[in-house]
Amino acid sequence: MNEPIVARHWLAIAAPKAAPAIATTTVLALARIWNANGAEHSVGNAVLMTALSAGAAAAGVAAGTSTGDSVLVGTAFAASGALAFAGVAGYADGLSLPLLLWSLATAGAYGLAARYWRTDRRETVAYERQTSERREERAHIERVETLHATTQIEVARTGAAYAEQLAQALVTRATLPGFDPTALERAGLPALPSVDMNKEH
Repeated sequence: MNEPIVARHWLAIAAPKAAPAIATTTVLALARIWNANGAEHSVGNAVLMTALSAGAAAAGVAAGTSTGDSVLVGTAFAASGALAFAGVAGYADGLSLPLLLWSLATAGAYGLAARYWRTDRRETVAYERQTSERREERAHIERVETLHATTQIEVARTGAAYAEQLAQALVTRATLPGFDPTALERAGLPALPSVDMNKEH
């Protein structure tokens, strides 16, 4: 059975690749907006973001030791890094340090994402390979069963044709003069139905 080919839209293909850059850029933009609204050189805001970042990192450590869930740990550390990045970008008075941190955060995000993309790609390739193998195995079984059924039909048809020809030959032979049906019985062949020679003549 042929499966339909589904073509993905280019946005659906590009969106996961652009997600890390969009995330870090969004954090940078929000931090600079926060900077313009009073966060610049605000010690209280810096302490708040430091505490939040440390709390997120501690949550990641706790999740790693208690549950071992890599997704939860990665999310906690990503949140910690984002909070630290936002705190520095909001506190700094220029764009040099925030842009430097943005480039480092973006590179780190792509480095982590590439690992998950490779794993996902390997799993996808393995799944496609297994699906293809199962499909080929089913097709092979169907071909073998089709050949087997066709062979049985041909054998049955040939046997029926041979039996019909043999019966016709025996009936024709029985009508000939001098035919002795007891000779067939002595040879071990099944007895033929008696033929009324008077009716034939």
